[in-house]
Amino acid sequence: MTRAELARMIDHSVLKPEATEGEIRAGAEVVGSWHIGFYCLQPWWIKTAAKALARTDACVVGVVGFPHGCDRSEVKARAAAIAAGDGAGEIDMVMNLGALKSGEAAAVAADIEAVVRAVPDLPVKLILETAALTDAEKRLACRLACDAGARFVKTSTGFHSSGGATVDDVRLLRAAVGPEFGVKASGGIRSLADAQAMIGAGANRLGTSASAAILGAIEAAESAGS
Repeated sequence: MTRAELARMIDHSVLKPEATEGEIRAGAEVVGSWHIGFYCLQPWWIKTAAKALARTDACVVGVVGFPHGCDRSEVKARAAAIAAGDGAGEIDMVMNLGALKSGEAAAVAADIEAVVRAVPDLPVKLILETAALTDAEKRLACRLACDAGARFVKTSTGFHSSGGATVDDVRLLRAAVGPEFGVKASGGIRSLADAQAMIGAGANRLGTSASAAILGAIEAAESAGS
């Protein structure tokens, strides 16, 4: 895989609640200068990022129900619609973890469907928070995501105390959704080795705040091999 190919798989993330406008603009500069495919950030900053990246082909990704997933479905749906209006080209929504773990699969499905209906032209990724789920719950969440019209499942918010993406979880998600559905690994991906391991396990999108370091490492490897 080339540096350019890897860059197109990355969702560069600036999701800290304390991130300043300067940090958001610096993140947009990283995305533009490295030709990264996607920029994932909090709803408040979508307009800022969309304007900063207007002359690039990068897609702005807005998070919904982040990071806990406990908002009511109508709130998530409205937030997704507002994000789309502000310039988001994709939506990463957090699944209602408590509902899933309570066995309320129909409620989780309805939650996903509400967001998908609110932004019919945008891909929706469902953030599962895999560190908080059993393997059976992960597989159920994958089935619900597929049936409800989402386009990706995503491992983690990166904010859960139990951890982020693991190779085993990415492999499980890929097996659960099949070869055509999207799998985004996110949370704790900080090096080129991490990125390569997640891709090897089946991820076709990577969420990371260490994009420049990862892409710098593959660029150095390419230069050394030339």
